[in-house]
This record gives sequence, C-alpha cells and structure tokens, in this order.
Amino acid sequence: MLKGLFILNDFNLIYGSVHEEIMKYIDIYAEPQTKESIKQNPALLANADVIFSGWGSPVLDDKLLNAAPHLKAFFYGAGSIKNIVTDAFWDRNIPISSAFAANAVPVVEYTLSQILFSLKQGWSYVLRTKKEQRHVKRMDVAGAYHSTVGIVSLGMIGRKVCELLKQFDVRVIAYDPFVSKEDAEQLQVELCSLEELFQRSDVVSLHTPWIKETEGLINGELISSMKHNATLINTSRGAVVNEIEMVEVLKKRIDLFAVLDVTFPEPPVEGSPLYSMDNVILTPHIAGSMSKECQRMGEYMLDELKLYLDNKPLQWEITREKSLIMA
Repeated sequence: MLKGLFILNDFNLIYGSVHEEIMKYIDIYAEPQTKESIKQNPALLANADVIFSGWGSPVLDDKLLNAAPHLKAFFYGAGSIKNIVTDAFWDRNIPISSAFAANAVPVVEYTLSQILFSLKQGWSYVLRTKKEQRHVKRMDVAGAYHSTVGIVSLGMIGRKVCELLKQFDVRVIAYDPFVSKEDAEQLQVELCSLEELFQRSDVVSLHTPWIKETEGLINGELISSMKHNATLINTSRGAVVNEIEMVEVLKKRIDLFAVLDVTFPEPPVEGSPLYSMDNVILTPHIAGSMSKECQRMGEYMLDELKLYLDNKPLQWEITREKSLIMA
C-alpha cells in the first residue's frame, strides 16, 4: 500500500467527507499537516508516495521535493496551482491533479444567478429601495427574453455557463480567439469581436484567465461602449480589468452596473471608490467553493486517486503547458 500525507490549511473542509475512503487505499501515516508544520518537521515527508493538499499547500520547490524523494503523485483539492508549482517540480515529472473542475461548479451557478438577476436590473432595485426607503418605480429592463448575454472566454467555466443558458430565451454571443466556429455552434453561441460583444450585450460576463496577455484586457473604452443599463460581471480575475478606467466610466455612466466578485488588488485598497459607488456590487470572492461545496473538491481527488491506482489517465491532471494558460 502506498503511503501518503494530507498537507493543507483545513483538512476537514476539503477531505472531511472522503478521508476515510482515501485511507482504504493509502496508508496515511501521520496526522494532517499544514505547510507550517511540515516546514518544522520535513522528515515526515521521507516516506510519502502521495500527498493530498488544497488551499494552504506548501510550495513544491527543491527543498520540499528533496525531503520527499519517493513522491509519485500530488492531488490538489483546490483550483489554480500556479502559486505552488516550480520548475523543479515540473522537471521531476510528478503527476499533479487539480480540483479546478469541481471549483468551477459553484462559479457557474453564481454567474448564472447574477446574469438572470442583472437582466432584471435587480441590484438597481435593491439599492434604490434601500436608499429611498420605499418601493421604487419600475423601469424598462432587458429581461430574459430575447436579450443578449456576452461571454468573454470559453474555457471550462465560460462553456458551462453557455450550456446552462441554452434553457433560457436569451441570445448568447462570445469572444474567444481560440475557439472554432464548430465549437461555438455546438454551444449555440455566436462568435464576435470583443468590441462588438460589449456594444451588443445587455450583460457581459468575464471568464478570462489571468495571464500576461489578458492583463487590463477590459478597458474603459470597451465599458463605455456598453448599452444603456447594461451590467458587467467579473468572476474571473480582477487583473483582467483596467480598474482605474472602469471606475472613471462608471462614475460617468451611472446607468451601468458592475458586479465584481474579484478585484485587483484583492481586496480593494482602503478608500477605494469601489466600496462606495452606487453602481458597483462587491462580493469577497464568494463565487468559488465555500463551506460544504468544498467537499466536492475532495471527492474529485478521491476519484483521481482511484484512476491513478488503476494506472488510468487522470481526468484532471495539469501539465506544465496547461498551467501556463490557467487562471
């Protein structure tokens, strides 16, 4: 039986519902560790064949890898691995699997809720009612009938959002220079330029990975071109939006709304206008997995373990190349 360790911030949050089953397959020979405890006692790594981790993972650098000479696989029960992998890790050809697909599920659910709510101008009604202490007069809204939803980037989350939108009477347009016309037709979306997407959409939802090429991709010119009463939703990464330009546009275009689950920096700096603007909704990065939703990530890693033990390809393995384009 292979030997293994749990190393992460909150063992129960991710693996609480599956750790007993994992222990049927893996000899977990020590209590769950954190990156701080393993740093103080690196000798615990000496017998580890596999490591189960998540938020609060240690960085997989030379020091850790030298202390774990038998490490054969790393299961990361969270999303992006970009802050924990190093060249030293990739050079050792150790397979690493991430629960990014499990973490995508609540992001998609959150996004759908905000798209539908925004098509009704829901946040405008909420905030005006609170401010005026009365039921405010109804306004014209796009609604979810023959309105246009723009999706920026058709990665895993963007595609899943499109799949869910098929059941509604909305027109979906998308920008992704790497998606073929055939793929778009299967998703029932119309591909268009980024400029056209912002001009035509009643709601724009961002699902762009944060890489060098996408930093500041969404600028003030794009936002200022949006339709009257349109809404911008960002559940991807704050850095893909030029925040300074966005704020200036939103000050002038009080009809526009921005629903921001992510910002750059995150959280916004003290005194940021985002905290007080009437047409900005801030949530503290809650679209991803929270509370019991996190157990789904542990279940995905259990499934990956079973594939690994059966010498089958891992469904959610991350390669060096794939890591470069993930958020």
